[in-house]
Amino acid sequence: MALAAAPLRRVPTAHPPPRPSPPSQRYTLLRSRHSRRRLPLLLAAAAAVPLTAADTEGRKHELLRAVQETQRGSVASSDQRAAIEEAIVCVEEVGAGEGVPLDLAALDGTWRLCYTSASDVLMLFEAAERLPLLQVGQIYQKFECKDRSDGGVIRNVVRWSIENLLEEQEGATLMVSAKFDLLSKRNIFLQFEEVAVENIKISEQLQALIAPAILPRSFLTLQILQFLRTFRAQVPLSGPERRSPGGLYYLSYLDRDMLLGRSVGGGGVFVFTRAQPLL
Repeated sequence: MALAAAPLRRVPTAHPPPRPSPPSQRYTLLRSRHSRRRLPLLLAAAAAVPLTAADTEGRKHELLRAVQETQRGSVASSDQRAAIEEAIVCVEEVGAGEGVPLDLAALDGTWRLCYTSASDVLMLFEAAERLPLLQVGQIYQKFECKDRSDGGVIRNVVRWSIENLLEEQEGATLMVSAKFDLLSKRNIFLQFEEVAVENIKISEQLQALIAPAILPRSFLTLQILQFLRTFRAQVPLSGPERRSPGGLYYLSYLDRDMLLGRSVGGGGVFVFTRAQPLL
């Protein structure tokens, strides 16, 4: 009698055990996970470390170096503007920030413009490029607020000239005066009041044309020269029937020799350094 064939059983295939990662790879993975866990702690610790005075001066130096070749912003490229904006933010981070009120006593004085991206100022430089006889000299902001706690007066001063007619660079002064109120700890509101042209300094060529040196100066020529020297034309920007224009200005950084400001509403940034008082 034939024996029945026994049913075949499938023998399970043994899978090879997983190969262990090389020691260097395991170390890399562990270090990566460890670094990800520690990164927020490291960033927080770095932010908590106060910067030294040398750090602050270093950041200010980098900002001034970045704006040096831009002719106060008139020839700055898009890459330069991006780098300058980063440098400005680095200096602003050093400052007291919004938690500390603006020191009006420290703000008081004369500040010389080193760089701006404000279109209304850049228009002056563009006009000088298009008009070869027009020269734009130094631009200042003069704050008068030493003994005030709520605001003061600001005067925007532009030195300019016309070749062969006025003294070079400083032949005349355009001054825009405004009152400002301290709205918050670092925001001021400007209320413009007057535009004036003054301090006319005529060139030697023009003086010689009006009153030649080889001829005795008459009473009329002397009067003309005196009139030009003392000439002041002013245009009020406010009155009983019209409201003067205004603007919001954020002073983002201030110390003994540097002032940074931002015109709120996309009006541009300003970099100033302390200057000698204007006469």
